[in-house]
Amino acid sequence: MGTLYDEDVVAWAEQQAALIRARQWSQLDIDNIAEEIEDVGKSDKRALRNHMVVLLVHLLKWAYQPVRRGGSWTRTISAQRTAIREAAEDSPSLKTLPDNPDWLATTYRRAVWRAEQETGLRNLPVEMPWTLAELMDFDVLPPPSTAPAKSSEKRH
Repeated sequence: MGTLYDEDVVAWAEQQAALIRARQWSQLDIDNIAEEIEDVGKSDKRALRNHMVVLLVHLLKWAYQPVRRGGSWTRTISAQRTAIREAAEDSPSLKTLPDNPDWLATTYRRAVWRAEQETGLRNLPVEMPWTLAELMDFDVLPPPSTAPAKSSEKRH
């Protein structure tokens, strides 16, 4: 039989909160509390990356599929920019992630892969064609690409 943490994490969290409020330090499940606190940060980082990937996918679609542009793409681009800004406002330490060239390059590679899967486009730029400032500027949408990516005719 497992611990309460293993069997019902919600009940465990409520129990741990009650113990903290009662200042019953010796009864706390310190190792699992530490793990859960770390997981909160990891979850926020994953959410930020996901918002950035979705933003990049739609910017790639916008640039490389100009005939398919529509209101849903502009709404998605705006919504992702808003979500990224709100995440950074809620947790200011997240602001540093997009400034990290390795983090941004990995995020862009994931977006290229996803855009290729969704659209059938191939040969999208290896390097991100926009600056971070352009990514986050609500007034910027990329012009049609002058070097169109190849298409395998897959439509989404």
